[in-house]
Amino acid sequence: MTLPISILSTAMLSFDRKKFFDTYRNRFGKLTQPLVDALDFLIDQIEQDDRFTNSEKDRRQLAYCLATFKWETAHTMEPIDEFGTIERFNRLYGPQTKVGKVLGNTEPGDGARFKGRGYVQLTGRANYRRAGSFLNVDLTGDPALAKNPPLAYRIAVQGMKEGWFTGRRLDQFIRDNQPPEYEKARSIINGSDKAQTIADMARRFDEVLLSALPVPLVKAQNRGGLREAEVLEKATVPTRSRKKTARAKDKSKSTV
Repeated sequence: MTLPISILSTAMLSFDRKKFFDTYRNRFGKLTQPLVDALDFLIDQIEQDDRFTNSEKDRRQLAYCLATFKWETAHTMEPIDEFGTIERFNRLYGPQTKVGKVLGNTEPGDGARFKGRGYVQLTGRANYRRAGSFLNVDLTGDPALAKNPPLAYRIAVQGMKEGWFTGRRLDQFIRDNQPPEYEKARSIINGSDKAQTIADMARRFDEVLLSALPVPLVKAQNRGGLREAEVLEKATVPTRSRKKTARAKDKSKSTV
């Protein structure tokens, strides 16, 4: 029998920041102040983001997002510009190129104008237009706004969830009650490039999140756990009252 999903699983996330940073340091190494500040900002955004709840699937998807941010930002965890020159971007992404056509670049200079920016390197006129429509911000008129941290965070998460970048979505690889396919999830952003490296980081981020987030009261599957009503009773009845109830039950059994 399948039990109800945790009554906490629909709540937005709340982190124990000390545990987060302690476990991050243990799993990834030394923390600098700029990195602490960047991670602290991301935690602020996540705690206000109703797209992530305290479910196993959402936690794993968040772990993969954070691993992707870490790789795509050169481990700074801050939105960045794609490395390169104007000439390089126009040569690679110009409207005359195959890649440029796929990206929706239509005008001379679009390759550089709509170069990669943000946590996941948003690239191309079509992607800037779609992200701008989602945010209700004119990103095609002012592409540099894609590097604004709050906007960049929203773009990155929504794009990975909805498949903006390659047509592949988080839900295709990280599902309820199934092992996450972190290696295959790289295709959400960039084929199989560095897929194993990012998958390994996602597993470490999942350990960080597990240490810093509350444990759901009820699991989605019946693994010998308690029914929701029993969990609520244990969560809300004081310990002394539960002991009295247990003694009363034992006494009633002895008189039967």
